[in-house]
Amino acid sequence: MAKFGIGQGMKRLEDQRFLTGTGQYTDDLPFDDALKAVVLRSPIAHGDITALDVSAATRAPGVKAVLTGADVTADGLKPLPCGALLKGTDGKKAVGPDYPLLVTDRVRHVGDAVALIVAETMDQARDAAELIEIDYAERPAVPGLAAIDSGAVVWDAAPGNLCLDWETGDAAAVKDGFARAATVAELSLVNNRIIVNSIEPRGAVGVADPAGGTVTLYVSTQGPHGVRDVIAKVLNIDPAKFRCVSPDVGGGFGMKIFPYREHALVLWAAQKLGRPVKWIAERGESFVSDTQGRDHVSHAKVAMDETGRFLALSVDTKADLGAYLSLYGPAIPTVAGSGMLAGLYTTPAIHVRVRNYFTNTLPVDAYRGAGRPEAAYLVERLVDVAAKVAGLPRDEIRRRNFIPASSMPFTTALGETYDSGDFTAHLDKALAKADWAGIETRRAESAKHGKLRGIGISTYVEACGGGGPEWSDIRIEPDGTITVPIGTRSTGQGHETAYTQLVAEAFGVDNDKVKVVQGDTAAIENGSGTDGSRSLPAGGSALHMAIQSVSAKARMLASYLLEAADSDLELADGKFTVVGTDRSITLGALATAASDPSKLPDGIDPGLEAKEMYKPAASTYPNGTHVCEVEIDPDTGIVELIQFTVVDDFGEVVNPVLLEGQVHGGVAQGVGQALLEHTVYDESGQLVTGSLMDYCLPRADDVPPVNFSMSPTRCTTNPLGVKGCGEAGAIGAPPAVINAVLDALAPVGVTDIDMPATPDRIWAAIQAARPAAAAE
Repeated sequence: MAKFGIGQGMKRLEDQRFLTGTGQYTDDLPFDDALKAVVLRSPIAHGDITALDVSAATRAPGVKAVLTGADVTADGLKPLPCGALLKGTDGKKAVGPDYPLLVTDRVRHVGDAVALIVAETMDQARDAAELIEIDYAERPAVPGLAAIDSGAVVWDAAPGNLCLDWETGDAAAVKDGFARAATVAELSLVNNRIIVNSIEPRGAVGVADPAGGTVTLYVSTQGPHGVRDVIAKVLNIDPAKFRCVSPDVGGGFGMKIFPYREHALVLWAAQKLGRPVKWIAERGESFVSDTQGRDHVSHAKVAMDETGRFLALSVDTKADLGAYLSLYGPAIPTVAGSGMLAGLYTTPAIHVRVRNYFTNTLPVDAYRGAGRPEAAYLVERLVDVAAKVAGLPRDEIRRRNFIPASSMPFTTALGETYDSGDFTAHLDKALAKADWAGIETRRAESAKHGKLRGIGISTYVEACGGGGPEWSDIRIEPDGTITVPIGTRSTGQGHETAYTQLVAEAFGVDNDKVKVVQGDTAAIENGSGTDGSRSLPAGGSALHMAIQSVSAKARMLASYLLEAADSDLELADGKFTVVGTDRSITLGALATAASDPSKLPDGIDPGLEAKEMYKPAASTYPNGTHVCEVEIDPDTGIVELIQFTVVDDFGEVVNPVLLEGQVHGGVAQGVGQALLEHTVYDESGQLVTGSLMDYCLPRADDVPPVNFSMSPTRCTTNPLGVKGCGEAGAIGAPPAVINAVLDALAPVGVTDIDMPATPDRIWAAIQAARPAAAAE
């Protein structure tokens, strides 16, 4: 194994520049002559624009342009597209109304974009925005799923505000399963809406070169190639003349995958004004302009036989997509997440119905896990209810229904084929590490102090690391360095480190000899970007193939130049050596020779480089067990997380330090959703939780140390044997936390609670349960 190779817990190479303040984010780019842009946003959730006068703003000091929806129409620009207009149960596509760059007649959520003001300074642009005279005729709003039947309509093309009625599975088989059931467990629950809040807000800089006819968009994004391709269509630009650059990105979590209005607006303004145009969101603006996550209401029931084995599962979900369809919006609660409703279980019949609705709220799209956390939360909450109905321990009902390791590969009732996994193994390991058996002793000790203690369990599986193709190049330079342009884009995960380890393992070089290039469409021919925990399974596999190709060529050339048989060559420390001799040639010398056709044997093209594309044949299916233990003060409702245990199966591991960091971050976000984060709109569609004064993110003292370990089985669907890990923590954590909270509250009569389980919600549930308990 190389010093910095696969399996080594190497610290992140990126951290040196981040910790010393030398990282370069979009707002750090040195465009001294850049004009500043401000978006005028709607203060109401739903209404018609009855008057719009920008003349005073246009004349304001420093203002270079005030652009409106009328200008968008005049210039022939297109709306943002939705790439997931799925077919519903009636065979028709989802209703897909236009998502305009700037609205012309009607606003549909607080923060809807009405005008773009461009000025020499931010203060001038903000002051000019205040001078715009605009009148609205307010309409009744649909502020969430609870109001979809209120009579208010978001889009005339969507009666009843229904965007898509979709289903999967076998309804007839499920009906038969329930007819044969000895017992049935059912549950209704809410998967609360999340505001993403990446540390670095979104931002974009548009640059146009009229002489060359080219444009460049600098943008904080998870996928510059995808943004380029969409924005090129919106602005009617030849993609060949469009460069998209993503500098360092301070967090994405799915929210930065998509093309946004502002990406097109700054580039359009730069074309019109002949100067760079820069827009950087303020935190409050992010609350009303970024896509949001989750927001489902579901009812589920499971049929069981006399032994507690699952016969059938039925799920009916209503999902809020917001006012407009973001790029993948309709796919998240449907095709992205529903396949995971089988969980780790052998349930032979499953039927899922999902109805997607429009509301006068921010668009909803992928957020860490993108449908899979929603599925795991529903399944694992329901399994706990099923345990009570069947009279079985919570761990036993899971073991009884697990897909056995001997059955792998296993195709679920929803068509997902799990390639590998030993679910009982990680369950047993997690329960032992968490001392599941000793909870009653600890519960009694807490009771002495007037506290309620509980322990919760969740298992999970997700489909990730699949999807479209990914590309990687590798080039050995004459100075012995190795350049790796690759199509994924790190948003803090540590791609630079992981990819370097793959190269170091193959060539025996130190990590400072490897240069990973990300986020620039001029330097990287193709790329699908970073989403769905696909960077190592897809991007790493593409790099693996490129390494093999260039290694084979380098070995062939070394054999020719050293006049030695291939079998006599040893590659180590960045050079080929003839075994048993002092004759060797470095990779740099090989690259120099490869650039000279006269030194090459027949049949070898010049250059020591390779370009490869890898298209996953199937997803990877990481899985694991989370165990959470909590203590609750019944007088205040405050929850303290005592311990959190995670045992995961991520297949082969490239860097355990990076992997554990991803799990810790995901658990923190899952804890945030379970206990703290709650997006609230009032009856008029105003965002009540519109700042960090009202929207609570988890802090360090809210999350206990995570006791993390692995129980791996090698993935068989990619050459590296890895399974995606980036979203797993956020998938397993919420049901583990809520199941623990409900276990703690069971002695006082509380049987159900929705996320977030805030102190006031817990306290109210305790008060409501006491009269009922007293009456029994």
